[in-house]
Amino acid sequence: MQISFIGGGNMAKAIIGGLKTNGFAMQAMTVIEPETDKRAQLSAQFGVQNADTYVEKMDSKTAGEIILLAVKPQQLRAVCQQLAPKLSSQLVISIAAGIRTTDISRWLNGHAAIVRVMPNTPAQIQAGVSALYAMPNVTAEQRAQANQVLSAVGLTLWLDDEAKMDVITAISGSGPAYVFYFMEALAEAAVALGLQPEEANQLALETFAGASLLAKNSAENVKTLRAQVTSKGGTTEQGILALEAGNIKNIVLQAATAAAEKSRALGDTLAE
Repeated sequence: MQISFIGGGNMAKAIIGGLKTNGFAMQAMTVIEPETDKRAQLSAQFGVQNADTYVEKMDSKTAGEIILLAVKPQQLRAVCQQLAPKLSSQLVISIAAGIRTTDISRWLNGHAAIVRVMPNTPAQIQAGVSALYAMPNVTAEQRAQANQVLSAVGLTLWLDDEAKMDVITAISGSGPAYVFYFMEALAEAAVALGLQPEEANQLALETFAGASLLAKNSAENVKTLRAQVTSKGGTTEQGILALEAGNIKNIVLQAATAAAEKSRALGDTLAE
């Protein structure tokens, strides 16, 4: 597949890295990125082709089969308006948070072969999860192509309703930050209780890594696994009771709700 990346930031880099690991031909990749350092780094690391402006050096023949939009949401409208005259039948994949396919299609003068994706940062180590939504005009072959690209960086989940994308953004898109925040809090608690920072960080990291791996590989759900650790009258029970007294589950719900509402608001604002 000939793929043109518009934008060469962290997520584009993660996807290119995943494609390389999965044996994709790097000479078939072009990254259009205005920042000289990013272009040079991507070319040196992966051997991809590059260009310095978003669409000036692209036409319907050189764009390739797939155009992956990896710019910030606030930049997407302008990029799409420049890109629109260059399109023919290409599949357009957008990883911009909050921006709906109908608005992308409108900015692309009605182009309807669009797949919207919400990846997450563990894609940088091919351990991500990406939710995908395809507009009705996307063919089965194009869906397969989009799935092939995103599965190079982790699990893929197809949605039948684009409205769910705001929830996905709040859970798996923003979720790694919540996990890092809890890891940070656990390490800080360890220091407050007398451990050295290096010891605290190592314990927090390995505890999360081990617990996540156990949950992923266990036949039991996480509620059952949590109960197995929480012996009646034991030390863990006291910790869980303190978390429940702090209404932690409700706080997590508030965080996810706030992130989902921000995703919807971003889409509304940038569509105007």
